[in-house]
Amino acid sequence: MKTWYKGDGAMIRFTWYELLWLFFIYSFLGWVLETAAATVKQKKFANRGLVNGPFCVIYGIAALFMTFGLQELRGVWLFLFATIYATVIEWVAGHLIEKAFKARWWDYSRIKWNLDGYICIPASLVWGALGYLGIRWGNRFAIIVFKMLPLFLMKILVLVLLGVLVVDILGSYLLLRGKGKNLARWEATNEGLDKVSNKLGSAISGWVGKRIQKAYPKAMELIRKEEKAEKGKVFAAGCGFYKIVLLFFVGAFLGDITETIFCRITAGVWMSRSSVVWGPFSIVWGLAIALVTAMLYKYKDKSDSFLFIIGTLLGGAYEYLCSVFTEIVFGKVFWDYSEIPFNLGGRINLLYCFFWGIAAVVWFKKIYPHISAWIEKIPMLTGKLLTWFLIIFMVCNVAVSCIALVRYDERGKGVVAENSIQKWADEHYDDAKMEKIYPNAKATE
Repeated sequence: MKTWYKGDGAMIRFTWYELLWLFFIYSFLGWVLETAAATVKQKKFANRGLVNGPFCVIYGIAALFMTFGLQELRGVWLFLFATIYATVIEWVAGHLIEKAFKARWWDYSRIKWNLDGYICIPASLVWGALGYLGIRWGNRFAIIVFKMLPLFLMKILVLVLLGVLVVDILGSYLLLRGKGKNLARWEATNEGLDKVSNKLGSAISGWVGKRIQKAYPKAMELIRKEEKAEKGKVFAAGCGFYKIVLLFFVGAFLGDITETIFCRITAGVWMSRSSVVWGPFSIVWGLAIALVTAMLYKYKDKSDSFLFIIGTLLGGAYEYLCSVFTEIVFGKVFWDYSEIPFNLGGRINLLYCFFWGIAAVVWFKKIYPHISAWIEKIPMLTGKLLTWFLIIFMVCNVAVSCIALVRYDERGKGVVAENSIQKWADEHYDDAKMEKIYPNAKATE
């Protein structure tokens, strides 16, 4: 199975094993960088990996996002988008780690131009430079190393590393959450484990605790208090799971309607702007609303200019990634801004980036408070049932849409239907129907 990317005007092909290899290479290099910096600062060795092994998985994840989405870019654009992607990943990772482990693993509060200590401009510029080097030269060199050894051996190595990492992350999570700090708790939650396993778990727990304490001597305990008990009586209070899911559907619907009206005003025609085959839903808009709300909820009361700048940068990066993703997966270009001034590869343009910024301001200052209040008025049981019904509906909707789009692309390439799924797609979603649902979709060569 192969994944395709564009670069230097030609297609660069990576197998899934090669992508995993890149993940481990950059995770290891990130661990080396972090450990070296911490060792110099503390004047003694400090294993800065989030897990026990020599890996900083945040670096690996960032590298994959950049490899996936930024292969076409060069020069200042590659540096800019690498900076944005790395910053967003670091910001999200900081919050998730703090939520999961009840501790803050890094803090930029003492550095100028930081945001809540999670990210700061100097660090972001460094990550952007590292991302630039990785995409321009690092990936090619890593793949050369991968191909130097027998393919069968490298596949086994990658799979073994993946298995070890999964166990390592799970073990670190359980231990650092307090479930492995003493033998009694291990025995209480794992009655079936024998004495050898318990002793091993206890030993690992002690080692992990000591290692983490040395590596992160200034780790901060969570300042944020737990949600008040009475909030549980209100459906979707705050910015939790149910609120985000329902906001996704609201955003997907409103986004589709907005784009449809916009096309009518600017092009004089009514056309479908839906991302799926069932209903007027724009997945790009829905995800954008859900993600921006989850990420910027605690900053919703900041100034309009702050929200505008963040919305412009995040919106542009997000739309670019969506464009690359849909083209790679479905073989179709769903929007093309090549004829609009100040565009980047036809995937984004400055005007629409500003629109994302304006949308962020309008959303948090005008629309979100009303929709949030409306959602919280839904009865608890009704809200939960509705949310899970919509989730199941959208999962099926996306699955059918993917099948229809893949088959649409195959028909364009002359691929004859051979199995029942392909024949079903040809019968229910032929070219005429797909052109009506996705009028702007263009096949890529």
